[in-house]
Amino acid sequence: MNKEPQSVYTVRFSDCDLFGHLNNARYLDYFLNAREDHLKSYYQLDLATYYLKGIGWVVGSHEINYLKPAKYNEEVSIRSSLIKANDQYLLVEMQMTNVEQTALKAVIWTRFIPVNVKTGKRESHPNDFMEFAKGIELENKFADASFKDRILALMRERRNAVGI
Repeated sequence: MNKEPQSVYTVRFSDCDLFGHLNNARYLDYFLNAREDHLKSYYQLDLATYYLKGIGWVVGSHEINYLKPAKYNEEVSIRSSLIKANDQYLLVEMQMTNVEQTALKAVIWTRFIPVNVKTGKRESHPNDFMEFAKGIELENKFADASFKDRILALMRERRNAVGI
């Protein structure tokens, strides 16, 4: 099973600032839409199905680092992975790169909190969902480290890959 699905997106004009760079707030949309696409395409998990069962997720937090601008009409690759799953939250890492995956543009960690859609209150993940989540959880030594440490490691990996 692919634990690091990825897909390609084109940066749209309406999503850019006056400099032709992807607007900072729009990165969130690109990342969240990519994760939803990945869940559906790679794992056949449709969020609407869970919603009908009364299970949903809210964003508890985002940690994002913008490293290089994504520009108008550029194709970017977005990779997402579940780096930590427990009954109280899911921690998802998403990376945006150029299509060749040689330039890291942005990295985000998003913490999703499970909630009951009828009450709006936090609930633990059901056992069957946790079984699925543990099956796609990426073994990642950075899940318990700091976001800053993860960014530094990703940048180091890119430098080593290109021999700088």
